[in-house]
Amino acid sequence: MAGGLPAPETFPAQAIAEIARRAIEDHPGDTLGYGPIEGLPELRDALAQRFSTADLKLTRDNVLVTTSGMQGLDLVGKVLLEEGGIIAGQFPTYLGALDAWRPRLPRFRKLMLDAPDLDPVALFAGAQFAYTVPNFSNPTGILVGTPMRETLVEAAHRTGTWLVEDDPYGGLHYDGGPLPRLIELSARRYPRSPYDGPVLYMGTLSKEIAPGLRIGWVIAAPAMIEALTLAKQGSDMCTSGVTQRIALGALEAGLIEQIQPAVIDLYRARRDALCAAMAEHLTAWFQWEIPTGGMFVWAVARDPALDTDVLLKRAMEAGVCVTPSSVFDASGENRRAIRINFTRNEPEKLREGVRRLATAVQAMQANRN
Repeated sequence: MAGGLPAPETFPAQAIAEIARRAIEDHPGDTLGYGPIEGLPELRDALAQRFSTADLKLTRDNVLVTTSGMQGLDLVGKVLLEEGGIIAGQFPTYLGALDAWRPRLPRFRKLMLDAPDLDPVALFAGAQFAYTVPNFSNPTGILVGTPMRETLVEAAHRTGTWLVEDDPYGGLHYDGGPLPRLIELSARRYPRSPYDGPVLYMGTLSKEIAPGLRIGWVIAAPAMIEALTLAKQGSDMCTSGVTQRIALGALEAGLIEQIQPAVIDLYRARRDALCAAMAEHLTAWFQWEIPTGGMFVWAVARDPALDTDVLLKRAMEAGVCVTPSSVFDASGENRRAIRINFTRNEPEKLREGVRRLATAVQAMQANRN
């Protein structure tokens, strides 16, 4: 229950196998040879079309195909982050982003998006970029509301600070519909064609189709795409032609739209099972909100002295693994919460996991007393 893993039974294996067969037979040069650093032109066109709106005008010049979303984070660090530079990061922060940027020894300003006195302009000023996961953030699962999205975009435009919008979970809505993307809100303020504003939008097929494809993208101003492409040249030369052709075939066939309703129903049921078990067994020690989408429940200890790093050790002894909050804090100081994934396991395993976690908490508290 610690990872951020989709359920393998949701992977459209047969459909992907047929798309892959046709891709290799029909396009052997694209699939088996080297390709353009910035990505297959047809896939870049498809992604530009997929994310264009009445306000957001995109062309392939706005799109870089990456080897997973993680490569996008790494490239952003290579292009924008000097050693010791400042990042204004949504807090708590995705562990993968911290790992991607850690070699450059950044300093973090915490974007506490639920703080009533938050001043993004002050936090953005002087930062080399700002980072946010507005849709069902990893780790907290929160959905950033439209007013705060507007505030973040305004701060980026006022300060000239790049704003990275990381959106791996945007397709996983269980209650309600999608909110406008930050890059779309930016385009409303900066209506150029193609888009040339300060937001970098990052996405991936890992949660909507299958993580093994390792296909992600960055959508940004053409000059930024050029800079990221130069950095990518020194990283992998090109993303796999096989998986790019599979991704293109999947998008053209509407595969995401075909499988998404069943995926949503499965994950919603697992979320409900987890939260019901938590309400039965963990209410005395933790508080949480039921997420409206994504893959995680973020539970905060009611007792500030409950150390979730210590709890992890006790939980592992009880046969269950969750993620302590310290790994989502660049300083490692936040040790009062846990992240629990609900998408990977079936309901009975989730219920058993919560029972074991409650046993671990009881043992830990008994030892303290």
